[in-house]
Amino acid sequence: MFFIDTSRNGKPVHDALVNQSLDNYLINDLRLKGHGLICYINQPSVIVGVNQNAYAEIDLPYLKSHNIELVRRSSGGGAVYHDFGNLVFENIVVGDMSKFGDFHAIGDPVVDALHDLGIESAEVSGRNDMTIDGKKFSGMAIVKGDNSYAAGGTVMFDLNMEAASEVLTPEKDKLASKGVKSVNARVTNIKPYLPEKYQDWTTEDFKNYLLCHMFGVDSMDEVETYHLTDHDWDIIDSRLVEQYRTDEWNYGKNPGFKHYVSKHYPIGTVSFNFNEKDGQITAVKIYGDFFTAGDPHVVEQHLLGAKLDRDSLVKAFNAADPAANLGKVSAEDLADLILAD
Repeated sequence: MFFIDTSRNGKPVHDALVNQSLDNYLINDLRLKGHGLICYINQPSVIVGVNQNAYAEIDLPYLKSHNIELVRRSSGGGAVYHDFGNLVFENIVVGDMSKFGDFHAIGDPVVDALHDLGIESAEVSGRNDMTIDGKKFSGMAIVKGDNSYAAGGTVMFDLNMEAASEVLTPEKDKLASKGVKSVNARVTNIKPYLPEKYQDWTTEDFKNYLLCHMFGVDSMDEVETYHLTDHDWDIIDSRLVEQYRTDEWNYGKNPGFKHYVSKHYPIGTVSFNFNEKDGQITAVKIYGDFFTAGDPHVVEQHLLGAKLDRDSLVKAFNAADPAANLGKVSAEDLADLILAD
């Protein structure tokens, strides 16, 4: 494993729009063969999954009034709040897909580092979480390239929980599925669990400890490192202008269709926003925090023109191969969700 230094001109980059675009460049363009690792800290921002409806997941007036940046990542998963009390790590893997989709392979090195600090209850749990005493301190995500992938997650060390609670507005069904009533009830920072001698650690201190532990060294100076070049940054900057800094990418378009149904399944939340006329679907958009290597637009196309009866919807969903393009959820369950409106 080697480290990929994402600082620029010797200074760390805290712009979430830049940082969240790096994985796409690293797995699709630079493609350093082997197992690389990046780690960074973002300024206050909300990161939404590639298939999420920002208008439903976030308190946009709060976000704008508090100068919090909205950033859409290229992977699935849910919305998360970042600030200087939070760090992000990503495994950049090119040429070996054997661990693709294995969230234990992603999270276990972080959990092991916490165990060595005496936080024995830290574990990888659920679909893609890391928890302490059952409370989430990290959500993980993964995005696939051509014989490559980026996989990592957030690590809440000393996050502003009040800001996170105000700006994130998750689906009530998702919270209900976890048996809790609010965001704060199921999340925690790591810092309160640290032994007393480490209570003065900053997020940067913890980041350094975590990286050294993951690489098995006393200092990051001992680690093989690739430093992003001016040429790398020229390409990254061009992609920001073309896509990642645009409102169309980050906010998306709120179609405002009349009907909206949503349900949390084992694969994550799946939501349908649709219009109908004379008992047929005339427009539809799929949202959610599910992970898929397929294309949800395939499902949308098969639903257009489908009659709003169970048999027709099941037939349309089966033709769209929901297992490949959404996840392991049955056509029957999806049809029942649409008809629940």
